[in-house]
Amino acid sequence: MAVSDVVGSIGVSLLLLAFLLNLFNKISKDGLAYILLNICGGGLAFMASCMLHYIPFIVLEGAWTIVSIIALIKFLKINT
Repeated sequence: MAVSDVVGSIGVSLLLLAFLLNLFNKISKDGLAYILLNICGGGLAFMASCMLHYIPFIVLEGAWTIVSIIALIKFLKINT
């Protein structure tokens, strides 16, 4: 298994974990855990997409990560 496969698999697993935990009301979509899982998962999936030079997923995962970082900034402003 290539490094990009490992990195991408971990990233996608984190994204799916965030989705499932939210779906089953274990974490809130506005909570820190959800936001951090999305940043880490999206960032790792972005890195894997860059390793593969696959532009559509570079754009998708890059946007996902940026939006999640914006959510983190908003979360920190509200909770400080």
